[in-house]
Amino acid sequence: MSLWHRDLPAYPRPAHRYTYLGIVVVTTVVLYYLLYIQYAVATSIMAHYDMTFGYFILLSVVGNAVGAFASLVAGLADRWGRANMVVYGVLLAAVLVLFLPSAPDRTTYLVLFAALYFIEGIVLVATPALIRDFSPQLGRATAMGSWTMGPIVGSLVVTTVTSATLDTSTWQDELRYAGVAALVVFVIALFGLRELSPALRDQVMVSLRDRALVEARARGLTPEPGASGHWRRMLRPAILGPAFAISVYLLFYYAAVGNLVIYYSAVHGYSEQRANALANWYWGASALGLIAAGVLSDRLRVRKPLMVAGGVGSVAGTAVFAALATRTDTGYYTFAWLFVAMGLFSGLTYAPWMAAFTETVERHDPAATATGLAVWGWILRVVVAVSAAFLPVAVTSVTPIVEHGHEVQAAQAEAGPALAVVDAHPALFAELARHPAGQAPPELQARAVKEVGPAGLALVAKAQPQLEVLQEHGADVQKASEEGPGQWRDWWLVCMGGQILFLPFVFVMGGRWSPRRAREDAEAHQRAVDLEMSRLAPSA
Repeated sequence: MSLWHRDLPAYPRPAHRYTYLGIVVVTTVVLYYLLYIQYAVATSIMAHYDMTFGYFILLSVVGNAVGAFASLVAGLADRWGRANMVVYGVLLAAVLVLFLPSAPDRTTYLVLFAALYFIEGIVLVATPALIRDFSPQLGRATAMGSWTMGPIVGSLVVTTVTSATLDTSTWQDELRYAGVAALVVFVIALFGLRELSPALRDQVMVSLRDRALVEARARGLTPEPGASGHWRRMLRPAILGPAFAISVYLLFYYAAVGNLVIYYSAVHGYSEQRANALANWYWGASALGLIAAGVLSDRLRVRKPLMVAGGVGSVAGTAVFAALATRTDTGYYTFAWLFVAMGLFSGLTYAPWMAAFTETVERHDPAATATGLAVWGWILRVVVAVSAAFLPVAVTSVTPIVEHGHEVQAAQAEAGPALAVVDAHPALFAELARHPAGQAPPELQARAVKEVGPAGLALVAKAQPQLEVLQEHGADVQKASEEGPGQWRDWWLVCMGGQILFLPFVFVMGGRWSPRRAREDAEAHQRAVDLEMSRLAPSA
């Protein structure tokens, strides 16, 4: 058994096929666990490295930009194969995350984080390509639903682990937990993952009953030595349009991954642990929705009606969520049940879309599957990078709250009695503030002693550091607290706009709207397969 040459000469039996599919899904889950753990402990990382919110956003902007071009590199998987990219990509990602807690400064952290995104950009293309290879079209939505659970379950693992351990673990510990988990998965993938030979994977397989024909064709098929013409065949509206559409549809998902903890901290006053626990409802429902939608889509043999239903439901859910942004008294379980609905609709949209997209790519060139997925991965990462860059511009209130909110809150708690004294004599303390401490004119000092008393002045003097914090940042934080809910509402409405924009592009993708017509297509295909096999039989 070679740890580099992983090609299978024949299409695998069900048990082996499910094993390979399972390994791909698990590697995807752990990769997104590695990636998203940073966001779950965002406030702690910013505090440790003295990062501004803008700098933390820069991590996502740079990372997604790097990941976008890594996705293009992964288009070479059509030439080099997919499995090794996945196996050794997980190893490199694990090592990077284990080293991240030891990064000496924020610049080093940024470089390592960008490298992690580079690996993710490659695996983002290679893993769904493997899923496509091992799943005929009539089971494609279920398989793709399982793959799309990678980022969803990765997010769920992040929030589950952090909500259970953050009270006793540091942010460095959380990253190390993820790194160790990835090393375990790497060992499993190293010895267990295989892929189809080019002659097998470069064909369209509608159902498992096509296996004999696919293998017979492969015996007489000489694969192309390179990927000449693949890019030209993939750069067409039927592929570019849906890739852009799903990217803007996922604006809410990526905002939730990167900023949900920050949002609930800034607007609703949640701790990191409480915000991650709330997010579990969204990720858990999304995972269930993906599997249920995949099974339903394969049973009905259609994708488009489910995508439309899920898209419309997502628009409605995001509209409600945006409206609740300005209602800071909204209860925890109101958000939780809303997240359940939004997660289910997200799964209903995404699993059928992934199946429909790979089938659309196959329609143009089945040998260019990884290239088509590379186009999608590039567009997705560019959209996410641009949205991450614009978030601080649209939600300006986040910066003062994230950077100084806890500091101002602590100062208010510590200097409460002293602040009450100052507020009771605003004119007097305004005059005292014009002079260095202890150097006010004698008559002003005498007036202060008379009006406030020695005890009150001593209290104010002791709280002077806290009062300076309030004087320097208090007004900005107060203003941001007042403006923040409205700004976040507007951003969630932008995400809703992306979901609306997604809907028209459903119509340009391949596939039937009617389950009856889809069933007739499958029956006609089977008759054609039987006919071709009967012609090949005499020469076999």
